Amino acid sequence: MRILHVEAGMHFYGGPRQVAYLIEGLAARGHECVLACPPGAAIGSKVSAHARVHATAIRGDLDVLAVRRLARVIRREKPDLVHAHSRRGADVWSGLAAKVGGVPCVLSRRVDNPESRLAMSTKYRLFDHVVAISEAIRRVMLSSGMAASRVTCVRSAVDASPYLRPVDRAAFEREFDLPSGSLVIGMVAQLIQRKGHHHLIEALGPLTREFPRLRVVIFGKGPLERAIRAAVQERRLEATVRFAGFRDDLPKWLGGLDVLAHPAEIEGLGVALLQAAAAGVPIVASRAGGMPEAVLEGVTGLLTEPGDAVQLAVALRTLLADESVRRRMGEAGRARILAEFTVDVMVEGNLRVYEQVLSWKRGASTTA
Repeated sequence: MRILHVEAGMHFYGGPRQVAYLIEGLAARGHECVLACPPGAAIGSKVSAHARVHATAIRGDLDVLAVRRLARVIRREKPDLVHAHSRRGADVWSGLAAKVGGVPCVLSRRVDNPESRLAMSTKYRLFDHVVAISEAIRRVMLSSGMAASRVTCVRSAVDASPYLRPVDRAAFEREFDLPSGSLVIGMVAQLIQRKGHHHLIEALGPLTREFPRLRVVIFGKGPLERAIRAAVQERRLEATVRFAGFRDDLPKWLGGLDVLAHPAEIEGLGVALLQAAAAGVPIVASRAGGMPEAVLEGVTGLLTEPGDAVQLAVALRTLLADESVRRRMGEAGRARILAEFTVDVMVEGNLRVYEQVLSWKRGASTTA
């Protein structure tokens, strides 16, 4: 089978990383993969050993000419199926290009915000099937009018192997300029509004008084960095909070955290939650979107109501105060990742969708 994947993200964050896992897994199973991505996109170099990469400008929802560029790739490669993986125009333009080329198209949906029934009856008509990365997203699609037969949940995955290695705690503290013996909360997310950094900062005040050794390391970058730094200064938390930026070597360090905080207001599933669990780190996350699927309440972490900084502080305090609870939840989280969120499970799930779509198409052409 030859699959054309379309990914418009420039950085190697959660979505593009999932696409890379999928391409590598499909290639290992003998399938032929092609990737269309913007020039300079990080994923291009990451998967070049497993896929033919076409640098294809995809400049967003208003870039109508992207249809022509993607149609050109389809004519050249003659894929059996197109798989669109991101928004920013890649979804609609991929669907239209596939229609022009007479090729079936699958869409991965990674966000849990509801869409209108008009979108369901127009935009989603372009796709033969939708892959939701969590059951929460699938429920949103169904509630918006999508037929159950046209949407399948295939959860995101994580390659746990690099997160299983023990972290040198002294080296971790040196790397992030932390005092010896620090108690460390980490947050791994783009610095954007919906990830909820401001809720974490609001929760830190009472915690810093109760836990003098507490330090917070914020991983990621984004448009709100200046505002988040200003909030840290306003609350006089400069001695507590470190900004680590985007790290390609996150697997090397993530296991050095004592707790991962993820107070997002909206989240399809949360790849950072899977990564932290693989590293044996207990989690405090919001009870929103697909996060309750990534974090089992009271087993691998604790869940709080979205936007509730008081609840967030209470949950963080519970874990910071008890090392045995942190260890138990961390071990349970790792075991769950190794059993349920492997790359193999994710690849096989997508492959079943492809085979189902192609089988439908063959059946329709036979009866036509």
